[in-house]
Amino acid sequence: MDPITGIKPHKDTTLALLLAAQKFNYDIYYMEMSNLSLVDGAAFGKASRIEVYDSNDRWFQYLGNESTKNYLLSDFDCILMRKDPPFDMEYVIATYILEKAQLGGALVVNDPRSIRDCNEKLFTSWFPDLCPPTLVTRSKDQLQQFMEIHQDIVIKPLDGMGGTSVFRIRPNDSNANVIFETLTKLESNYCMAQRYLPQIENGDKRVIVVNGQPIEYALARIPAKGELRGNLAAGGRGVPQPLSEADLHICRRVGPELVKRGLLFVGLDIIGDKLTEINVTSPTCAREIDTFGEIQVGEILMAALEEILVASKRS
Repeated sequence: MDPITGIKPHKDTTLALLLAAQKFNYDIYYMEMSNLSLVDGAAFGKASRIEVYDSNDRWFQYLGNESTKNYLLSDFDCILMRKDPPFDMEYVIATYILEKAQLGGALVVNDPRSIRDCNEKLFTSWFPDLCPPTLVTRSKDQLQQFMEIHQDIVIKPLDGMGGTSVFRIRPNDSNANVIFETLTKLESNYCMAQRYLPQIENGDKRVIVVNGQPIEYALARIPAKGELRGNLAAGGRGVPQPLSEADLHICRRVGPELVKRGLLFVGLDIIGDKLTEINVTSPTCAREIDTFGEIQVGEILMAALEEILVASKRS
């Protein structure tokens, strides 16, 4: 994960997962990407054993003197990959190291190969009928034509997170060409354009899917006044709400493909009745959903992982 000292414990999904793992009596070992290595083809990680607490003042402590020990990653039962993007080459290399741990017998969540294969924006293209009209291109001309057809569009980079560099453009926008040039880096980088969905005013819903099954409540992230983006990192307000029939339809379509690819903890982004993103790297919003009713997302995930681990030991 990212440095545990810098998280916001009241809203950090990784901490929620660790609290659940501890409740399930697992020992927790903490690593950052800089602690991973390959030695003669074997994956290792310099790990610290920790204990975690549900507190904003003291949410973890190191146990013993194990922080200097290098562990063979395949000796762990399960490894949670919870490093936030950017999804750069360093991230890709980390997935190769984790794939070696997976080949050695560790359950890696999510599957490292699928993290590489399933770009969070592009993977929606495997389900085009569930999505708004979408274009992925590096051509200014194509973006211009797409805008003229749909009149009101949203354009975003393929490697962003938290709503960064997301623009809404209409034909009378004098900045349209500048935005196209900036996001494509003068037609040298791909970006994504989608038809604007006015239902964003009611929230950009985050639906968490565990082993192909959706958590029964979504988090509708309502944009701040005058803001396009509902992302909490961009000032959005989170409101838990039951899944709609449209949400469930999307989950029924997408869920089996997620399981097939070993994507066991995923965040679907849905606006209205349209799928806009499939978050596979480090999905968030578990803490916000946990505040509603008796749901504990982390415990649901741990129960699913335990079932998988028990089944693998039997086989």
